[in-house]
Amino acid sequence: MEATNKVRYGILIPVMLCFFAMGFVDLVGIASNYVKADLGLSDAQANIFPSLVFFWFLIFSVPTGVLMNKIGRRKTVLLSLVVTFLSLLLPIFHDGYWVMLISFSLLGIGNALMQTSLNPLLSNVIRGNKLASSLTFGQFIKAIASFLAPYIAMWGATHAIPDFGLGWRVLFPIYMIIAIVVIIWLGLTSIEEEQPDRASGFIACFKLLGRPFILLCFIGIICHVGIDVGTNTTAPKILMERLGITLEEAGFAASLYFIFRTIGCLSGAVILQKVSSKSFFVISVLFMLLAMIILLTSETKNMLYFALALIGLGNSNVFSIVFSQALLSIPDKKNEISGLMIMGLFGGTVFPLLMGFASDAVGQNGAVIVMAIGVLYLLFYTLKIKY
Repeated sequence: MEATNKVRYGILIPVMLCFFAMGFVDLVGIASNYVKADLGLSDAQANIFPSLVFFWFLIFSVPTGVLMNKIGRRKTVLLSLVVTFLSLLLPIFHDGYWVMLISFSLLGIGNALMQTSLNPLLSNVIRGNKLASSLTFGQFIKAIASFLAPYIAMWGATHAIPDFGLGWRVLFPIYMIIAIVVIIWLGLTSIEEEQPDRASGFIACFKLLGRPFILLCFIGIICHVGIDVGTNTTAPKILMERLGITLEEAGFAASLYFIFRTIGCLSGAVILQKVSSKSFFVISVLFMLLAMIILLTSETKNMLYFALALIGLGNSNVFSIVFSQALLSIPDKKNEISGLMIMGLFGGTVFPLLMGFASDAVGQNGAVIVMAIGVLYLLFYTLKIKY
């Protein structure tokens, strides 16, 4: 029995490292701010970058669910890591507009493949009622990569590296090296997978949206990622608008959000083993609702930081709870459900675009109002959670 446990943990470590690589996608928030400054773009133009990243979730998530039935979950995760590696390689050599567009597109495609395949792959390692807390722990690992990204970018921007001249783009080679390590480790790891789901066609996948609870979960994922990407992208802009500080000084706002999202994921992994998902979800959404009110009304740095911390704590466990609720509702369709739920991450395309137009029109409060609509939907979703 002891040997079995050792093997299981030996499998779990590389899988959790994949969650760290999954967090690379969140560099798009701080990166879009630097690209905006470098190229002199408007908010709406700059927000195309995070929108482009998450657009690919709409296109690739369901096909990835079908692909998993053919080649398996581990091989699909490996494919996603290779695409992610390529996305991180391009900006090392050039920082032009089209290069960044291609890089962020590849980053989005790789992440769509990864998020669709990695979550069900974890269900082959951790089973039963521990899945929600394990998914939350995976999100904790992911959040570490997320909150490190702004720090690494700020360090690169303020500490010139003469031999490379990358500036804030030093972020890309650092994460690229980590991606190589993860590819090798997972490639050498054997994982016993479940038999492929019987229904593997596109029509069969989309038909699942006809089930009311699955549709509610799908919209819930859209709102979660919209708030996540929206906060990541907009937090520095709010501080710059309200406090009149520079981008380098305001960059800490994105890190603060991810620090508290990381804390929320870690604490959630423990709390969800003792408290019902429904009760925990209600508290999380109320945190975010209070934060939106503060962001709309406050002009002081401490209160703005407090609001960002509340969003980090509140939004940290939304994905894992909604995702696990969907998987557990139809346990024999995990690949298809995963594809549909990850397709909901295209909310990261819709929200930043709407927020960009709203902020260009009425300032950053417009962006906050768009996020607040997503929070109100999640408040409604709390009435539908089953467990």
